[in-house]
Amino acid sequence: MDVVPSSSRGASASDKKHTTLEIELHYLIAKYLSAGPCQRTFQVLKEELEENQLLPKRLDWEGNVHNRKYEELDEQNSHLHNDHLLRLVERLSPTINQLIPVLSATATLLGAGKQSLLRTDWDLRKKYRTTRDASVRQHGFPKLEPVRVTGPPNLTQTVVGRELTGTFNRQHVVTNKFYSRIQQFSRTVGHLSAIYCMLFDKSGRYIITGADDMLVKIWSITDGRLLATLRGASAEISDLAIDNENSLIAAGSCDKIIRVWNLQTLAPVAVLSSHTGMITALQFCPAPDNEGVLVSTGGDGCVAFWTYSRRGISVKFDTKPLKMNERVRPGNAQLICASFSQGGNFLAVGGADHFVRIYLLGGDDGVDKLLEEERHQDRVDSIQWAHGGLKFATGSRDGTALIWSYERQHWKNIVLNMAQRKPGEQSATEDVKKLQVTMVGWDSRDNHVLTTSNDKSLRVWNSITGKLCHTLKGHEDNAYVIEAHPKEPRLVFTAGHDGQIFIWDIMAGCVVKSFKNTIEGQGYGSFFDAKWTPDGYSIAATDSHGHLVIYGIGSNEKYKKIPNELFFHTDYRPLLRDANHHVLDEQTQMAPHLMPPPFLVNMDGNPYPPEYQKLVPGREKCRDDQLVPNVIQNANGEPEVLDFLEADLNNPFAHQPEEINNPPAPPFASPPPLLPPATPQAPGDDQLRNLSIDYMIERLAQEQ
Repeated sequence: MDVVPSSSRGASASDKKHTTLEIELHYLIAKYLSAGPCQRTFQVLKEELEENQLLPKRLDWEGNVHNRKYEELDEQNSHLHNDHLLRLVERLSPTINQLIPVLSATATLLGAGKQSLLRTDWDLRKKYRTTRDASVRQHGFPKLEPVRVTGPPNLTQTVVGRELTGTFNRQHVVTNKFYSRIQQFSRTVGHLSAIYCMLFDKSGRYIITGADDMLVKIWSITDGRLLATLRGASAEISDLAIDNENSLIAAGSCDKIIRVWNLQTLAPVAVLSSHTGMITALQFCPAPDNEGVLVSTGGDGCVAFWTYSRRGISVKFDTKPLKMNERVRPGNAQLICASFSQGGNFLAVGGADHFVRIYLLGGDDGVDKLLEEERHQDRVDSIQWAHGGLKFATGSRDGTALIWSYERQHWKNIVLNMAQRKPGEQSATEDVKKLQVTMVGWDSRDNHVLTTSNDKSLRVWNSITGKLCHTLKGHEDNAYVIEAHPKEPRLVFTAGHDGQIFIWDIMAGCVVKSFKNTIEGQGYGSFFDAKWTPDGYSIAATDSHGHLVIYGIGSNEKYKKIPNELFFHTDYRPLLRDANHHVLDEQTQMAPHLMPPPFLVNMDGNPYPPEYQKLVPGREKCRDDQLVPNVIQNANGEPEVLDFLEADLNNPFAHQPEEINNPPAPPFASPPPLLPPATPQAPGDDQLRNLSIDYMIERLAQEQ
């Protein structure tokens, strides 16, 4: 029971607040002294305890508080021996050794550092002490880092080490303090619905987003420009994939169709339809081969292996895939997730039927199923192959994750239970009826497996032993994104439905940087997908409000010159579809990739001034009068942008000589739109210069 506290500086000991533990400790000290040689000390201590009312109080039947004498308290606690305090202290050392073990623990209460009974895990870490630790290289390779170091060497040691050896360790220079400087560069609205999937191209210069507004868009990471829109899907985009050659973009949607485009020309390459359910996952096989494979899983419980061949710059897909039906029981047989091994020989698939399947590509039958096991008790909705070796991780709604590894011709498992706690760690304060794993991942060196669960925690596990290393909390809602830094094994970030991104140091178990996706007037937007750039210096994320958010290190001056709302006036125009699901723009009767460069508009469809129209690929060298679109009012009273001027329609090339055979080439056909576009070469006639460039492109396309 606590004594009434007092905040006055000169208050007596009896007026200060003392916890129950402190009061009991005073009593045990006095009891220990009562049986020893320090009798005078015991008498003085007993008198002071009674005088300052530092002994536990007594309550009567009416609830009144009464002070007690030492003898009364001692009589009540006759079950305690005089050496009770000594016996408690003797048990501290073995207990601390179990929590934070050391190689040699001396039984002393006076130790410091590693020998202290108050030591923490941080006290066991080492420090760089000499230049040799930062400079010595054996056989041209960096020296192995000391075990459990507190941090990098100082800058002087690093610089001297570089002068001696000609190189330095990246981790000694690029520290957590460097990554704490990441800031938000831009937040751009480019879709009218939530963006559930995004990825970077292999060069790291372009961001590709797929949203519920049925559009796939391509953005520049250097300044946040909108470069292109890929139209054709008739339902929400469910997944995206890019091939190892950085030339093909595949998008699966809820309309059960996969569309493939050429990344350089934006021309459609293939329309693949074989699934009878929505596309749930898309993966290009990373194996370097002229005969490529695109793998898709669907809500129909099937895995489809689409093969394609390259002949020069042309790519041809087989319209009939190798299809494997994995329905093992009636009911929900949806396949949810898939992941390729680093070399592309193995594919792991998880689904709603609790099964995990592993396929070998390149077998006798083309694709061989190596494993089909029901190790989980609920749906498997996250799967991730390690960066190297035959091992992967799966996460399930049954509250466990599994580390799969191939050993001695068998696939073995290590079970990671989300209900597990570290020694001394308190149980979760929030009542979660059933723990579920929301996402799994690996660090860049595969030393740790990372899991997020519906108790809003990130857990770090040793990938070899399965031991829980850290339980990291910070999110206010479930996190469904785990991304390891491509170069720093200690750094990962998580993004969740609470609109927050946390960059974690999983070695130290701390937060390096965090962001909140606050939208003015709308609260916050939930993050649905996010990725590191391949160089590891920037992060791109997409949210529930159709925003693309870019974070990075350095200056954001280029992003400030770009509008916050980026749409093309052709984004949501109706399409015509044939029996093979190929599309044409309804208004111009042209394939979308052959249309003239579009105009840049805001969310309401209003075009931007000419200086912003030059941001559109293909319009960089146009004159200002060619960058002013013709806007009319449609039947609904809304502004509508025309592709070319009515005056130009009434004034075709009838008055021009026949030898004009070189009108400007379509910027979206040649050269590629994502490469520096060619400058439009206008004819020499003054009257021809006044014609719209859009009409010239239109006329050329019609003649072709």
